[in-house]
Amino acid sequence: MTENRGYAVSSLDDLGEGPGFRKIRSALGVDAFGVNALVLPPGYSTGVHFHDEQQELYFVHRGEVEMRFGDGSTHRLGPGGLARVDASTHRGLRNVGEGEAVVVVAGGKDGYVGRDGQAVDSDGRPIPAAQRSGPPGSA
Repeated sequence: MTENRGYAVSSLDDLGEGPGFRKIRSALGVDAFGVNALVLPPGYSTGVHFHDEQQELYFVHRGEVEMRFGDGSTHRLGPGGLARVDASTHRGLRNVGEGEAVVVVAGGKDGYVGRDGQAVDSDGRPIPAAQRSGPPGSA
């Protein structure tokens, strides 16, 4: 892992081996939201859980998982698959693929901060919105 003033860089491999949790938040010093990764062996099912306050976003990085919800429904997600789950919704995961599945889970509460990104020039000075160029929707 590399840490410097204002950032930290790592990889899931640096955070552990084999199946289980990768505690991204604590390892990288994230304090604005919760974030972990789950490495699930083939056929493994997690327990069902819910939260008191925290909404979660699940992102399937590798493999294929089935998400189970408290209403009895299941949804299959492959690489790139996403699921938003409200705090009180019961949920669980099962690896339905042939290899390990890696799922990144981010959670938080109290809403979206808004679009507060600021482009900078080569000297690190903010670029006024009227002078920015980039892909449509990037300003």
